Amino acid sequence: MQIMKANYLVAAVALLALACSLASAYDPSPLQDFCVAVKDHASALFVNGKFCKDPKLVSANDFFFPGLNVPRDTSNPLGSNVTAVNVDNLAGLNTLGISLARIDFAPYGLNPPHTHPRGTEFIIVLEGTLYVGFVTSNGDGNRLFTKTLYPGDVFVFPIGLIHFQLNVGKINAVAFAGLSSQNPGVITIANAVFGSDPKINPDVLTKAFQVDKNLVEYLQKQFWWNNN
Repeated sequence: MQIMKANYLVAAVALLALACSLASAYDPSPLQDFCVAVKDHASALFVNGKFCKDPKLVSANDFFFPGLNVPRDTSNPLGSNVTAVNVDNLAGLNTLGISLARIDFAPYGLNPPHTHPRGTEFIIVLEGTLYVGFVTSNGDGNRLFTKTLYPGDVFVFPIGLIHFQLNVGKINAVAFAGLSSQNPGVITIANAVFGSDPKINPDVLTKAFQVDKNLVEYLQKQFWWNNN
């Protein structure tokens, strides 16, 4: 138990140190998918980020989020569970340019290929063994960078690039992540392509993936699990 507590302390310190070094990277760039301008301010509902609370009404609870020491349920088709801590559930992160997450993996669980359009991510492994990687952009030849990580190892995923984490061990794995945005966003590739609402025209995907149209239609009928 003492070893576990020490591991969480080390992870927390490393997480905060690295996140702070990333904090000035991108915010206050767009903090959501889009923000359409309006001429009538009275009809405006959102700002780039969140409205600020009166400083006189702020309390310590606005900067507090409990429970990241608690294992999450990984009994789903992916065998993973991401507990995000961002401005939506920790209001004190507003304008600070950082967020974090706990990622739980069942044996051979996967955090599937995805991208964060507004943030660089790093992870530190606390338990288990993870096979991680990212793919570079088209202009760089879509090169794949991978590494097998063990407890105490850190890996960085550059902003906007497709990346993944796979537990390659027979035991559960746990990692903590830090991101360089209060709202980095997440696009899970399979979900976005085959599970969009409404569906992408199958002819588009048939030609893009160079596969049979029946396969595309089959994939579009599946339930695409979202672990974020």
